[in-house]
Amino acid sequence: MSEGAAPCILPRGPSPRMVGTGWRDRLKLAARGRWLLAGELRRLARLPADAARQQISAAQQAAADRLLRHFEVDLRIQGLERLSSVPGLVVALHEGMADALCLCALPLPLRFVARREVFGWPGIGTVMQRCGHIAIDPEHGAGAFRQMVREARMAISSGDHVVIFPQGTLLGIQTAFLPGAFRLAQCLDVPILPVVVTGTSRVWEHPFSARLRYGQRVSMTVMDSIGRDEIRSADARTLCLRIQREMKRVALDQAHVPPRHYEPERDGTWPGFRFELDPAWAQDQDSRRLPPAHR
Repeated sequence: MSEGAAPCILPRGPSPRMVGTGWRDRLKLAARGRWLLAGELRRLARLPADAARQQISAAQQAAADRLLRHFEVDLRIQGLERLSSVPGLVVALHEGMADALCLCALPLPLRFVARREVFGWPGIGTVMQRCGHIAIDPEHGAGAFRQMVREARMAISSGDHVVIFPQGTLLGIQTAFLPGAFRLAQCLDVPILPVVVTGTSRVWEHPFSARLRYGQRVSMTVMDSIGRDEIRSADARTLCLRIQREMKRVALDQAHVPPRHYEPERDGTWPGFRFELDPAWAQDQDSRRLPPAHR
């Protein structure tokens, strides 16, 4: 653990539930939302076992678009001109389950790295397997990392971009980046594309509650990519800290929807899931005079 980082505990969340916030949201969710979500999951689960990666990517993007439109997500994207067709690693901030839907709005073929427990969720797990996403057991150390390297290499060789959330948790902006994502980029010898997403925690609050809200605004900024030459020559931890600082600076910009903030009293401490707090957070918070936690 890095000096100054506080060890914390977060629970593994149960299979997701959704409850509309307010009578209008409950009505929309009951009338169409649940049916639409179940239908999109079935459609993706029925993709042929031998489906081409292009077909899978198009199906994912179409499903995400339909769900974002139904839930009336006001997704505002900046920096699309920075996207590259060269397959690599996409590192993204993580604060909600809707992050994946919003990232699928990018015109890139994506495969996500997710905790293995997600692959066991009803409906969602089948889709994760059928679409070739990558399961990881973070607590299994070096063996889990080697497995992730093998699967990510196969994904990139097929032309996909691999998405990883370097915080390893969706608690919020205060959580520190872990260097594994940057070691992965070095092992694969691929560029890194940082993507900042904020606002998704208000769309759906899982695992902290089942609350779901329609009509939320989400900000996404595609930052400049980090090329292979720089990645090869950099120390993974130094690169991790620099990119963390730059991505959080974008997330805290007034043009972005305020990011989720971790509050132990509200969010709780659950056994079995370890993470670190960013030791620079207190200084950043004081210097920026941040408002109370965004809820």
